Amino acid sequence: MPTLEHNALVEMFREHPELAPRLLATLFHIAVPPHASVAVVESSLDQLIPVEFRADLVLELRDANGALVLAIVLEVQREVDPDKKFSWPTYVTVVRARKRCGTVVLVVAPDAGVAAWAAENIDLGLGLGNVEPLVLGPAVVPEITDPADAADETELAVLSAVAHGNGPNGLTVVEAALVALGRLDQEHALVYFQLIWNGLREPMRQALEALVMERQIEGEATFPPFVQKLIDRGKLEGIREGELKGIREGELRGKRDTLLRLLARTGIVLTENESTRIQTCTDVATLDRWIDNVLGAKTAIEVLS
Repeated sequence: MPTLEHNALVEMFREHPELAPRLLATLFHIAVPPHASVAVVESSLDQLIPVEFRADLVLELRDANGALVLAIVLEVQREVDPDKKFSWPTYVTVVRARKRCGTVVLVVAPDAGVAAWAAENIDLGLGLGNVEPLVLGPAVVPEITDPADAADETELAVLSAVAHGNGPNGLTVVEAALVALGRLDQEHALVYFQLIWNGLREPMRQALEALVMERQIEGEATFPPFVQKLIDRGKLEGIREGELKGIREGELRGKRDTLLRLLARTGIVLTENESTRIQTCTDVATLDRWIDNVLGAKTAIEVLS
């Protein structure tokens, strides 16, 4: 089942179809045919390809006269799937035959291992033909560390943060992307933030939280307000949880002390196990009941019943 990360990446290219041919030209150095428009046409695949071979997205590039010059089949791949080695050639051949234009497969694979697997040539048989997927992975997507560059290419900055967020320069890459998100409307910014956040491992998440807190303390509001609110909320919940835990521990400690003093005054001697039972009790109601039982009791067994 498609995950939030999968869908978010697909939607990125659906809402910005011009991104795909631009990345082909700038990152893969491919001579993309001159074109005047790029359109998403994945709905037409229902008539082209069986459901089990449905692609994530198909883009059409047309020239100024409306003629098709290139079709791009876009696939988001977050894990190795051997079946794709058979379905990707299907996409290329079927779309090419129907649309009568050149067709390529562009795979978005943030994980380095998955990207390397996806980039392998697919032999169609006896070495007489092959399909070579173009893969947007960590080896191709640049590390964007300059906030100005990230602002100019926000979607690429998000891809960079997803691909390199856990690397040696991960914090700088993520910071640049988050600053760029401040230029977007909150709905898109939140989706992109969640995409980045979900891809971060715990050490990098902690480093990012610390960085945001540091910027707030220094009075440097470099991140979008919603990012700061999320961090603030997490901090506040942590403080509240700590306060409540402290209050609860104090109440328990007070009741244990009261019970032990009452037992001492009545001359009831505790065994080591009975003393441990009282000291480790974390239920207020139980301690209250034991305190009430002291009145009239002659043994610890009667108190702790």
